[in-house]
Amino acid sequence: MRCAAILLSGAAMLATPLAAREVVDASPPVDLAVTIYRDPDRSADVALDADNPRGLAMISETRRVTLPKGESTIRFEGVAEGMIGVSAIVTGLPGGTIEKNRNAQILSPAALVDGTLGNRVTITRTNPATGERVSESAVVRTGANRGLVLQTSQGFEAVRCAGLPETLTFDRVPAGLSASPVFSVDTRSAEGGTHEVTLTYLAWGFDWQADYVATMTDKRSGGEFELGLMSWLSLVNDNGQSFDNARLQVIAGQLNLESDYESLADPPEARGLYLNCYPIGSTAAGSEVQDYLPVPPPPPPMAYAPAPAEMITVTGARMKAADMMESAPAVITAEEEDLGDLKLFRVPGRVDVSAKGMKQVAFLDKDAVKARYLYQAGCNPWSSVDQQDEEPLPASLLLVTKNEDRKGLGIAMPQGAMTVYEPRSGSVGRGPQFAARTTLRDYARGQDVELDLGASAQVFVRCGTLGEGEPGKAKGAWTPMRASLTNANPHPVTLRLQLGWAGRYDIRFPGAKVDVKNGYQTVEVIIPANGTRSIDWRLREATGG
Repeated sequence: MRCAAILLSGAAMLATPLAAREVVDASPPVDLAVTIYRDPDRSADVALDADNPRGLAMISETRRVTLPKGESTIRFEGVAEGMIGVSAIVTGLPGGTIEKNRNAQILSPAALVDGTLGNRVTITRTNPATGERVSESAVVRTGANRGLVLQTSQGFEAVRCAGLPETLTFDRVPAGLSASPVFSVDTRSAEGGTHEVTLTYLAWGFDWQADYVATMTDKRSGGEFELGLMSWLSLVNDNGQSFDNARLQVIAGQLNLESDYESLADPPEARGLYLNCYPIGSTAAGSEVQDYLPVPPPPPPMAYAPAPAEMITVTGARMKAADMMESAPAVITAEEEDLGDLKLFRVPGRVDVSAKGMKQVAFLDKDAVKARYLYQAGCNPWSSVDQQDEEPLPASLLLVTKNEDRKGLGIAMPQGAMTVYEPRSGSVGRGPQFAARTTLRDYARGQDVELDLGASAQVFVRCGTLGEGEPGKAKGAWTPMRASLTNANPHPVTLRLQLGWAGRYDIRFPGAKVDVKNGYQTVEVIIPANGTRSIDWRLREATGG
């Protein structure tokens, strides 16, 4: 009998449900940090896609939470809809994390109906002829699956099938539903109490790019000149959540991604309520669906609304772009830090990273960068310079400097687009005039910066072999080469001539040092103002000895 009593007691204990965890809501963030990683698949010549950004952000939120004694569930409401749940970590909990969950859906018409199944709502019908509104209580008997059935005092009725305008009123929001995305963790606390915890996670739907404006202080000549260089960081947040008063960082460099973070983000679903009326008619005559109240299509997604074209936002202030080019404002620029092989730029102060919006903050402001123009052309050893039907080809124009303090730079420059302005010549008009637009890759400190401004309209080159010579035709034989250079500028210019791939050819170029640049053997030569120059050299296939 004693054993039987013990068994019955144990069975009763097993049948008793475990105490449910108390649900606790964390406070809104008391501190925020947002670090944005650029889309790794977007090259320098591809503009930032504000409608579909494909970069990442690491978001760190500090919140306060009051825990009961024992086990509880903490809800973090208002996380990014592009949150990658598997990346989330929570620190500061006295008992650690037992389980993590990402809510699959947020508050929506369909979720509201499904969460009220079996409970009462108020249905109000309006007589279109008299305008009279009649309300009554009803019980939701089906979920929101293309048809909604309510139980009223008249029996069971399908919503939107009475031929009258109908609205539903809910007394409360079902438990577990929120108007914004929610992330929750289960934890335990031996003592309870109030704690500051930090939720850190990756989120999809961010991106950034750098935009540069270079303004020459003097009209260019053949030598070195100074230019003002200003840069802005354009930040995009495609999530529906804002991150206000955040500490902001951006990461420059090529991020190596192995996972498909877009699919891992899996934003919560907000389902609309789309109801169809039951067919009316007879089985003999057939049934035609009566569309008494056509259901409007779902609203389009919130469109990205950029700031007006003539304005840019700078840490809360606004200024005209024309004023920016005329005289650079006094701005606080981002601070550079190393992050492994990447570069981190920390924006001073606090920044609002708005939902579905773009933000621009100052990144770089240099007023005396020393640069020069350099022309560049390649020489094909397989064509003959004696062929008169060959038209001279335009040389490429390069804007050249070095990323070092001595040249007025000395800061890592992330990839982006650059617009170049020159002073107006003569007395007509004032202010800068557009000269060129180009792109630049990531440049580290100490690197040579060479930006291609396109084909020149002033410098031309005709280049090739002399006579019938052809490299490699006779083993070890030298082939004579000639370049005919023309300069229509009123000042001398420097031209870099690419003589052939390094390692493929042996080159003898009298009176000049042959350097290797970007894989080519090159020399720099001067072409006189409004003049021509002809230069000769020899080359052969490399012998390896």
